[in-house]
Amino acid sequence: MADAAREAWITGIGIVSCLGEGMDAHWQGFNSGHPQADATTYAPYIIHRAPPLDLDKQISKKGDQRQMEPWQRLGTYAAGLALDSAGIKGQAEILSRTDMIVAAGGGERDLAADSAILSGLPGAANPEAFLNERLMSDLRPTLFLAQLSNLLAGNISIVHGVTGSSRTFMGEEAAGVDAVRIAVSRIHAGQSEIALVGGSYNSERPDLLMMYEFGGYNLKDKFAPVWQRQHNPGFAMATIGAFLVIESRAHAEARNARRLARLSGVLSDRNRREPGDVTAALERMWDELAGRLAPGSIAILSGATGVSPATAEERDFLARHSDIAVRATGTYIGHGLDAQFPMNVGLAALMLGHGKLYAPADDSGVERPMDGPLKQVVVTSVGHWRGEGLALVEAAP
Repeated sequence: MADAAREAWITGIGIVSCLGEGMDAHWQGFNSGHPQADATTYAPYIIHRAPPLDLDKQISKKGDQRQMEPWQRLGTYAAGLALDSAGIKGQAEILSRTDMIVAAGGGERDLAADSAILSGLPGAANPEAFLNERLMSDLRPTLFLAQLSNLLAGNISIVHGVTGSSRTFMGEEAAGVDAVRIAVSRIHAGQSEIALVGGSYNSERPDLLMMYEFGGYNLKDKFAPVWQRQHNPGFAMATIGAFLVIESRAHAEARNARRLARLSGVLSDRNRREPGDVTAALERMWDELAGRLAPGSIAILSGATGVSPATAEERDFLARHSDIAVRATGTYIGHGLDAQFPMNVGLAALMLGHGKLYAPADDSGVERPMDGPLKQVVVTSVGHWRGEGLALVEAAP
């Protein structure tokens, strides 16, 4: 463990999901007992849509709003919430040395251009020349069939003035795990003092639903809580934005920052996904954290997707630790791939701030009440296809 001065603290949280924006809305939403899933907009697929946002509150220039696609607007908005939460919004000096690590996908396709090209190709005299011409004339310079993944970081830098080092990781759930892991590792090593970390995901995209349907990953026809999808496996894609401000303890104390939680460890793994691999990977990472865990005051906040067989193997892992209360956030907010792990780390800090979990979300038996005070949360991430991770989040003293 790092020395006290190099501990990594969460000092800002900016989250947006179908439950609303900000920590209060999410605490109320998780305690409502009513998951908000949309089964009609893209039927038969189930998604979790974010509410309309007053973008002017975090992206003041209309021109900036117009040049972004929805995932960029959502991420830039959530980043602004995190900077506000940390008390550094608009502070040019500290923002100039705030590092940024973003987990992002390949961006959003221009469906109108795609459709026009596909419609024109069959009748083109020279299909190859037609394709090249249309790609050069129909797509904006920022596109390579989809948008550049680092446009989110660029827009955050432009809108909010975050101009320290910048990194963008791609790789779905694993990208979110590594974004947080690298930020914490750099702080522990003395290579960074403060970082803005997170991502965003827009589920309201027919092209994505089609792509994941090819793999059989979508939840279809009827909503069910994450642990009750054995007979209808799949994830309900989420529109979410989640950013964290993470800084060294010494840096936070020097500026009198509010400390929301401590990030004591973040681990990642990747395997071939042979039967039993997920359970084994989670156990290996758990063993690395075990010496720091306090029985009776710990819970597990799961990023389980509902996809088979990954979720079944995570459930096997959880059964080995059945004395610990578990919650799967995906039942309430859906699954936001790249942004899911930063979101769940932020939600862990939220639960720790209240000193308790929300009530179980189903009667599967996986989730049970927790009576004691909550002081530690282990956040799990098991990618729908590849990649595993754990984080230990602890209450601020």
